[in-house]
Amino acid sequence: MRKYTYLLFLIIGLQQTLSAQVLEPFKKVDRVVFAGNSITEHGYYESYIRLYYMTHFPDRKLEVFNGGVGGDVAGQIYARLDGDILKKKPTVLVVTFGMNDSKYFEYQKTTDHEKVTREAVDESYKSFMQIVDKLKTVKGLRPVIMTTSPYDETMKNENNYFPGKSHTIEEIARFQKEVAEQNHWPFVDILHPMTEINLREQKNEPSFTLTGSDRIHPGNAGHTVMAYFFLKNQGLAGAPVASVKISAPAAKAEHAVNCSVSVISASPSSVKFTYLAKSLPFPVDTVARLWQNPQKQSDALKVIPFTDEFNKEMLTISGLKQGTYSLRIDGREAGKWTASQFAEGVNLALVKNTPQYQQSLEVMNLNQQIHDIETKFRNYYWMEYDFLKDKGMLLNDSEAARDTVNKYAPTNGWVNAKKGDYEEVRVQSSRKALENKMDSLFSRIYTINKPVKRLIEIEPVK
Repeated sequence: MRKYTYLLFLIIGLQQTLSAQVLEPFKKVDRVVFAGNSITEHGYYESYIRLYYMTHFPDRKLEVFNGGVGGDVAGQIYARLDGDILKKKPTVLVVTFGMNDSKYFEYQKTTDHEKVTREAVDESYKSFMQIVDKLKTVKGLRPVIMTTSPYDETMKNENNYFPGKSHTIEEIARFQKEVAEQNHWPFVDILHPMTEINLREQKNEPSFTLTGSDRIHPGNAGHTVMAYFFLKNQGLAGAPVASVKISAPAAKAEHAVNCSVSVISASPSSVKFTYLAKSLPFPVDTVARLWQNPQKQSDALKVIPFTDEFNKEMLTISGLKQGTYSLRIDGREAGKWTASQFAEGVNLALVKNTPQYQQSLEVMNLNQQIHDIETKFRNYYWMEYDFLKDKGMLLNDSEAARDTVNKYAPTNGWVNAKKGDYEEVRVQSSRKALENKMDSLFSRIYTINKPVKRLIEIEPVK
């Protein structure tokens, strides 16, 4: 195997990204499953992708599911295909792996990192080809291959340093791309653009990372960046929530994009119109939701142009007299801006007290409830495939299986942490209740996520 420097791998990877195949946007009634390891099991990047569709395409009802299990390599994903992943009957299956396949402590036990890389890549490739052969037999399925997020080898941090692991991940990403192209499947590269951000930000802040202190697991900001690049691969960047431009002197709407507008009255001193958008603004969470990782979703906005590319609800009013104006929506004040600011355009998607943003927050909260239910199922499948399978008790949901879990829980931290969710999902009646609740949440979201006609008034502040 030829030896390359890490920087050269990055440059080559960025060149590959430029020629990557664009993934089509999800369609109405699609069932999308993301199959992966603990990064996927955490559930946030796919949850953010789901939330974008729920708010930006409120009539395009689709379902996005978490199919991750912590610790998985490609071989374990293959082992779960029938009993877990394909059981969800996906129309789109996104397969991502590489973080665990690329090994860990093996790099600290030898100076022959090339050997570690070669063995890890060979093992991962063989398992991947098993996945590929299986997916080719599934009718109506649209496979998508996605790289892992980066192992951050360059951040200033003494924890979990495995020199050469990034090299191995590069090699895995290389064959993922090649195999995807051979099969005419979309390939999504999040590895290289995320690495580029890490290297860029670390020039000024060496401890910066889109992962966490373990160099492996992205926090909520990292998951937001992952969702951002996935949506860009789908060609969705640049689609506004809505855009309205009104000439106050002419009393008319000069353009209305992704919305309908009817001007009731307008003059250089006040404007009044009705507004019906076709999308809702994307609500940005400000809570760190991943254990021991302080990143918040809002932190991602500092390093990616998500707002400019995916979350612009622009209101532009030209021709107002100089002064400060109050903006009211459905009779409630949303804020105050000057005539100059209105002329430049106000992004209402950033104004959190508008009724449409509050509507989006309700969607976000329900989406989080779906995430929380999915976590229970992910813990159940971890227990099945990473613990009970070796005991010869895979998917039998018996009392004997439960007793085995309880027996090992006191001495096995992972089993102990997941046993509560396992016991709940194992029982058929409670499992069905969770499934019904998730279905109900999807239905509720696609009832309340429809934009509503709003009355907008701009008047001088007295």
